[in-house]
Amino acid sequence: MRISLHVNRLGSNKCDGRPIYVTSWNFDKTGSRLVAETTDVDVQCRSVVGDVPYRSRVNSIFFIDPTPFNRRMLEHRLMSQFFQSFRDYELRSTGKWFALAAAIGVVSGVGAIAFQFLGQVVQHFVLTGLTGFQPGEASGEHAYFEHHAGTLIPWAIVAVMAGGGLVSGFLVYTFAPEAEGHGTDAAIDSFHNRRGAVRYRIPIIKTLASAVTLGTGGSAGREGPIAQIGAGFGSFLASQLKLPARDRRILLATGMGAGVGAIFRAPLAGALFAGEILYSDADLEADVIVPSAVSSIVAYCVYSLSLPAHVRFTPLFGLDEQFEFVSLSELVPYTLLAAILTVAGVLYIKTFYGTHKLFQCVPVPKHFRPLIGAAIAGLTGLGLYYAMGKDINALAVLGSGYGTLQEALSSSIDLSVTLLMAVALVKIVTTSMTISSGGSGGVFGPSMVIGGCVGAATGKLFDGWWPNLVSNPEAFAIVGMAGFFAGCARAPFSTILMVTEMTGDYKLLLPTMWVSTLCFLLGARWTLYEKQVPTRLDSPAHRGDFLVDVLEGMCVDDVYNKERNPVTVFEGATLDQIVHNLAETSQRYFPVVDANGGMIGIFSAEDVRGYLYNDEIWDLATASDVMTSRVVTVSPDDDLNTALKRFTALNISELPVVSPSDPQRLVGVLRHKDVIGAYNRRLAEHKSAG
Repeated sequence: MRISLHVNRLGSNKCDGRPIYVTSWNFDKTGSRLVAETTDVDVQCRSVVGDVPYRSRVNSIFFIDPTPFNRRMLEHRLMSQFFQSFRDYELRSTGKWFALAAAIGVVSGVGAIAFQFLGQVVQHFVLTGLTGFQPGEASGEHAYFEHHAGTLIPWAIVAVMAGGGLVSGFLVYTFAPEAEGHGTDAAIDSFHNRRGAVRYRIPIIKTLASAVTLGTGGSAGREGPIAQIGAGFGSFLASQLKLPARDRRILLATGMGAGVGAIFRAPLAGALFAGEILYSDADLEADVIVPSAVSSIVAYCVYSLSLPAHVRFTPLFGLDEQFEFVSLSELVPYTLLAAILTVAGVLYIKTFYGTHKLFQCVPVPKHFRPLIGAAIAGLTGLGLYYAMGKDINALAVLGSGYGTLQEALSSSIDLSVTLLMAVALVKIVTTSMTISSGGSGGVFGPSMVIGGCVGAATGKLFDGWWPNLVSNPEAFAIVGMAGFFAGCARAPFSTILMVTEMTGDYKLLLPTMWVSTLCFLLGARWTLYEKQVPTRLDSPAHRGDFLVDVLEGMCVDDVYNKERNPVTVFEGATLDQIVHNLAETSQRYFPVVDANGGMIGIFSAEDVRGYLYNDEIWDLATASDVMTSRVVTVSPDDDLNTALKRFTALNISELPVVSPSDPQRLVGVLRHKDVIGAYNRRLAEHKSAG
């Protein structure tokens, strides 16, 4: 591409011998950089008419007074127009998705770093500084601040959590109400119902509000906020480049995968998570996988660069011991574990959304509901702390809870079955109070703690009952993490990969797949993400795609009425005869036939109107004068998608159906409403069968 700017004096009809300045922009050999060249040349006299100092058009000649200021102004305007043209140009290449996905990955990685740092700042200076409570973390986590053991002030925890809920509620309901709750559901809703659009302020408010919620001890996770950061930037980038809605949806989902892949250091799972989390049934958004893989890898690399070398490539819950799956008979207790996890998952979902409905009825402004929820969560956590004899592990029901989960994964012998089950059940309550009240945070982290504790407790019980069959209760904790969230989130495969990447243990892949699949099947009626739709067929984002699929599966022969005989007009019929025929039928389009009955043209009732006000030609004009000989037809063997394209291209409501062997032999008429009716019937059949 070459862009040239020719500068001459404006409004001059004389040749005064002054030089014109010619500025050219060219792409270099790589096609990635613009090179500017400016030369002075003498020209012959030119006459320029007009008062406008410049015109902004690409690949045109421009005239202007040759002063440096005006030249710079014109060059700036022209370059702006060039980049606008670049934004409007849709690149249909692999490079397009690689570049866009990489940019999203960079921003998501930086966003994950910022979010993690902000959360630790609030936690260090507010929660730990004022209460002496330092929530435990996973072994692969990096702390930005050194923590010194202090005196725990239990009741101060309630005050700090309530204050965090107040700040979070103020931020969310004042600036971005869509940022309430867990952000993943909002991103899913945007994909399906909002053409992938996300308001620019939402990721920022979500980051701040979630950092405050988590930093002050709220029971929430990190996946929701970071998913909205990535999704928000993906939507923003697509909007700035004026990409179509389909591309914006893909970039939004790509950002979700990038954020999850970075914050949990699970790039493979992040890539699959973006395509799987959108649907509640066994369906996948295939177009998202490749760009999401690129963005997830880039985000993971960017985030890892912020970590010290000794934990940079360590799994989040890095385990020293690798567990073995040694006997197929172990699948029996794992099957029982799947049933227990399903019950716990249903309880989690029912409590979560039941609490949300309850808070909707609380007669206080929305800004204050997160304060109430956080205070109740704090009191509940303290109640468990005292009930368990002031066991610090009981406070895993507050904050992330990763410290106790890490102990359940690596050394569950130090934790009793009672404590593990109590933490799991109370974590359901504190998470519901924190998030369902309007607080900001994700649900993946709490789900890991709940599932891991239920799994560890079940493993310890089975270890006492079947010591020869169950030797590692910790393995049940790993499998429980995956199975619980797979059932709740309706995302079995990405969850399997995420847990294996977070723990670094791939030897339990078989029981993990078995339990996750069972939980997915058993929990089919419930989902933690209400904005999911069952399949792509149910998503507004794919209505056009499945319109084509359904129509291509049906033929014209299946739809058009073979008993309806269209009224034809002989080519020699006069206009007077045609008008009388029009009065006797409701048909809108009239095929014109020759003496042998072959169709040679067609006209519509509207075509005749142009002749109605000229009585002199009524007996002179014939059907051959009114008709058009370029007839668009369909044959009985054509699919309905082909027919619909022809209806749309011509904006007509009827098409002649002709014999496949003889295009002039008319066999019937296909109506547009017949095609739509057939589509609706087939769609209804598909839904009832599903």
